[in-house]
Amino acid sequence: MNHHHCGCGGSDSFCFGSNGCDPVAYIPGPPGPPGPPGCPGPRGPMGPRGATGPTGPTGPVGPAGAGIDTASQFVPGYPYAEGNMVYYNGSLYQVLRNNPSGVPGTSPDFALVTVAGPTGATGPTGPMGIPGATGATGAVGATGPTGPAGAAGATGITGPTGPAGPAGATGAIGAEGPTGPTGPAGAAGAAGAEGPTGPTGPAGAAGAEGPTGPTGPTGPAGAAGTAGAEGPTGPTGPAGAAGTAGAEGPTGPTGPAGAAGAAGAEGPTGPTGPAGTVTPAAAVTDATNTTDVVTQFNQLLANMRAAGLLSS
Repeated sequence: MNHHHCGCGGSDSFCFGSNGCDPVAYIPGPPGPPGPPGCPGPRGPMGPRGATGPTGPTGPVGPAGAGIDTASQFVPGYPYAEGNMVYYNGSLYQVLRNNPSGVPGTSPDFALVTVAGPTGATGPTGPMGIPGATGATGAVGATGPTGPAGAAGATGITGPTGPAGPAGATGAIGAEGPTGPTGPAGAAGAAGAEGPTGPTGPAGAAGAEGPTGPTGPTGPAGAAGTAGAEGPTGPTGPAGAAGTAGAEGPTGPTGPAGAAGAAGAEGPTGPTGPAGTVTPAAAVTDATNTTDVVTQFNQLLANMRAAGLLSS
């Protein structure tokens, strides 16, 4: 008969058969021998991750091994020791035995560790480290060869002239030295006062006409010279302004009309009077521009007044 414990009506009871369950009173018997272990059930779902445990104590520092920071550039024929790290053609190699032969990459005495990749971008500049202590002053080295002379510096400003020292005793006159080179011409001095006009020299031969220079200021009118020979009649000047008419006098009484006399014979023509004296005005230079026209015209008028051809 199969029986097992089951829950019926909320209390333990024996169950007889495979179906049905009749609760009856029972007296527990001695425990039977343990049954064989059952088959393992299906694996349950993973439970939640537990909290991180406390950090364990730091272990002792291990011996320093060969690293990249100890690697050096490969030098052919150097007596490397086993385990040394070397760079060759951009790659990192480890020495496999003492006093290796050959070169890395072709000799079995070297093992390839890393192949050099492309150069990465430059990282940001790290913070400035703490300045180290000042080292001891080294011994003075031997004086190097004299370098080429540098370019001459700019001439400094002239300092103030010092006070004149007392005059020394006059020494013996030495032999005359060679004439030194002619110094640069000094700056032109201020123009002196104009001297009196010298006597007119004899007229020289007419030179070639030079270019017209700028018109100088008008000089004072000279004294009138003696009248020269009459020149050709100049062009008629502009008519002067008409004077004001004088006051009309009183009309006299009308006299009696006289008898008309007979017409007299025409008298002979009188002699020609002497020609009047004309002093020519001084000439002026040709105008060179529109502004100069006014200047030269005013000069011409002044010369005509000075010659008595125009009233002042």
